[in-house]
Amino acid sequence: MQSAAAAFGLVRPCPARPPLQLGPGSSSCRPILLPARHLAAGIASSSRGPAAVAARSLGRLLLLPPPPISPDRAGRGRARHVACGAAAGDAKAEEEEGGLAKTLQLGALFGLWYLFNIYFNIYNKQVLKVFPYPINITTVQFAVGTVVALFMWITGIFRRPKISGAQLFAILPLAVVHTMGNLFTNMSLGKVAVSFTHTIKAMEPFFSVLLSAIFLGELPTVWVVLSLLPIVGGVALASLTEASFNWAGFWSAMASNVTFQSRNVLSKKLMVKKEESLDNINLFSIITVMSFFLLAPVAFLTEGIKITPTVLQSAGLNVKQVLTRSLLAALCFHAYQQAGI
Repeated sequence: MQSAAAAFGLVRPCPARPPLQLGPGSSSCRPILLPARHLAAGIASSSRGPAAVAARSLGRLLLLPPPPISPDRAGRGRARHVACGAAAGDAKAEEEEGGLAKTLQLGALFGLWYLFNIYFNIYNKQVLKVFPYPINITTVQFAVGTVVALFMWITGIFRRPKISGAQLFAILPLAVVHTMGNLFTNMSLGKVAVSFTHTIKAMEPFFSVLLSAIFLGELPTVWVVLSLLPIVGGVALASLTEASFNWAGFWSAMASNVTFQSRNVLSKKLMVKKEESLDNINLFSIITVMSFFLLAPVAFLTEGIKITPTVLQSAGLNVKQVLTRSLLAALCFHAYQQAGI
């Protein structure tokens, strides 16, 4: 029996070894399975006798090709392949559609930002031209923004934020510079042309780089400094040739640049911890509400409450027209800042 197994190449007798201390029932020789190449060698070496015939038969059996795949099984495989390809194609199409939708949404927000910004400047300039009280006008804009924010929270359009006293204290500096920036912008719009105010406000990148270097330690590269030179030169040239130039409007616009960029630097430095309900729109809404409560006492103590029907009528102004345009300017002011977030 052992010789036949050896002829088939399935087992190999153990070589002679020194006797080992084995336990009861153990054997000092165990069958060792051979790999396929040893099996083939065994088949080739046995050329005669019944064992050789059996070995050759076993070799032919082992070397037979695999059975052919049935048409049904092949069809199922092709169907799975087609289904996987279709699923991948659908996923790619959905990804492309999602990217297109995001691009269209971003383009729509840019368009709304420009549209609301244009109408804000038009209505705001028309009111400030006949009603030279920028603190009152800015207070009205923050008041309308506060009403809009409360309306969104009450109706559930945006989830009412859960905010702690520590977070409100961290947001307070942002509200202060936000208030001052919008107040200085309105002061500049009341003194000079809208185009000149926004030409000066093109200096915002310069102040952003300057304040980031001072307070955040972010030093600009040489290329950034070189890119700012045309901006500074263009604003200087426009200021020299502006027909409506006056120092009050110029410095108000410059102060607006400084305060707005201070807000951006402070937001990076303080890094207000946000809850799930405190997204960018809710954060801006909270800043707007805080700005209203900060500026309302200042308006009362400095200019007084001027934007009332009685005061407007006594000044010989069209009460309905001034109030309507003030309201539209405030709505556009809040809308364009929301779209830009």
